[in-house]
Amino acid sequence: MTFGKRLRFLRKKRNMTQKDLADRFNLGESTIGMYERDEREPSFEFVRQLADFFNVTTDYLLGRTDNPNPPEKDDIPEELNTLAKINQLIKEYGIEQMGFFDIEKWKSLSEEEIEEIIKHFEWVVHKAKEKNKAAREDTED
Repeated sequence: MTFGKRLRFLRKKRNMTQKDLADRFNLGESTIGMYERDEREPSFEFVRQLADFFNVTTDYLLGRTDNPNPPEKDDIPEELNTLAKINQLIKEYGIEQMGFFDIEKWKSLSEEEIEEIIKHFEWVVHKAKEKNKAAREDTED
């Protein structure tokens, strides 16, 4: 959902007109209309003010999440936080678009590419073993 659609949704949820919202922020009604039609982009500061006003996150307004009020990171179990970080990396690096999860693309890898992947996996396993060993040693003390 676009910024404009989310803004319109939140405004209507509060039973506000475009004029009401414009007056609240000392803007022209047409400015709110252009935001809602995605014809104009707001400033970062205005996005922050809207997030505060509607009690949602800026990420929600910008369409980065569908959850208007995600839990604080401290409230998320560590394993879920780790998965969220991995998911974010997959999105940031465009791994989904590269076909990383497409088995057919894996079949066409060269021997050199497979060796490189194996080296990376071995490094990850090595680091995990080091971490687990250190954790065990800490609990034994």
